[in-house]
Amino acid sequence: MTSAFLYDAVRTPFGRYGGALAGVRPDDLAAGVLRAVVARHPDLDPARIDEVVLGNANGAGEDNRNVARMAVLLAGLPVSLPASSINRLCGSSLDAAMIGSRVIETGDAHLVLTGGVESMSRAPWVLPKPEKGYPVGNATLSSTTLGWRLVNPAMPAEWTVSLGEANEQLQQRYAVSRERQDAFAVRSHQLADAAWTAGFYDGHVLPVAGVDLARDEGIRPGSTVEKLAGLTPAFRPDGTITAGNASPLNDGASAVLLGSEEAAGLLGAEPLARVAGRGAHALEPQLFGFAPVEAAHRALARAGIGWSDVSAVELNEAFAVQSLACVDAWGIDPDIVNARGGAIAIGHPLGASGGRILGTLAARLRADGQRWGVAAICIGVGQALAVVLENTGPTAGSAP
Repeated sequence: MTSAFLYDAVRTPFGRYGGALAGVRPDDLAAGVLRAVVARHPDLDPARIDEVVLGNANGAGEDNRNVARMAVLLAGLPVSLPASSINRLCGSSLDAAMIGSRVIETGDAHLVLTGGVESMSRAPWVLPKPEKGYPVGNATLSSTTLGWRLVNPAMPAEWTVSLGEANEQLQQRYAVSRERQDAFAVRSHQLADAAWTAGFYDGHVLPVAGVDLARDEGIRPGSTVEKLAGLTPAFRPDGTITAGNASPLNDGASAVLLGSEEAAGLLGAEPLARVAGRGAHALEPQLFGFAPVEAAHRALARAGIGWSDVSAVELNEAFAVQSLACVDAWGIDPDIVNARGGAIAIGHPLGASGGRILGTLAARLRADGQRWGVAAICIGVGQALAVVLENTGPTAGSAP
């Protein structure tokens, strides 16, 4: 089998719920990043792309009917380019990249364009059809923005608690204090702001046409532990999770260009990193926030390395509590985790987040001259995914 490589990654700035990107359809957001990543490689004939695979978690509104194919057509890419949409909730675009890398490794493709999109602002309310005509009584609209809806009554109640309640249970299990959670959240904002100020994101966060949004909309540089300590718990009166130490609702899109070694000739560019290992894990739905622990262990084992080899981790910050529980379980240096900010500050548009953390990881490895990194993400209903990247450029300690 051949190896799969990451050649490029771009994304939009992530917008707040109801914010700057709320007026942009999700299929247009996705089309924009596909068009942008292709434009960055003028030597590439777009017809040589073998597949497009995009992640999307909701798919209940304007992102319906295979948003990946819609994005290909809207982007002006060749109509001969096949596309599929993947739904593994928060892990959708990381799953898309994992699928694309497998297709390349088997030799079925040389170039696969992956990524994901979500507009949580534009996610619709849905009204179930009645089971028979002329029903008596009222009907209830369900929001498709986030979390459980139209739940099957056969599901055990302990599985279908809210995402916030699930993480309050995780907090009790692993004794992650409110103070640690708030400090972790402040760190996310400070590091994201510093990274933007230093120009780290300039090369792969691209503007959305017609929208005045230069950087991620949710970053709060002035956030402090004292300010977060004053926020009211969101899910339990005596709880620890607040709007300040959890990721917000967001809009955005990401794209990751993967290829074989031979794809370098098609692109006129060298790869940034090699996909060295992949891992997936599942457990009880209410414990989803802890699932990245084993997913990362599996990815590392398949890459043939251990945590002592890893210099950079991108862990999607769905909640500070679950992020800290995972970092504690891995026993790693917290300073290598999300060193350019995380989802609490940057945002978490569900279907786009996996592509974001994978692209950020590749950029970190290159910028810091590090060899090995892990991207991991928790997924509602009890799942997680992880990918190990190996920097293909110069690394610290390597021969000049």
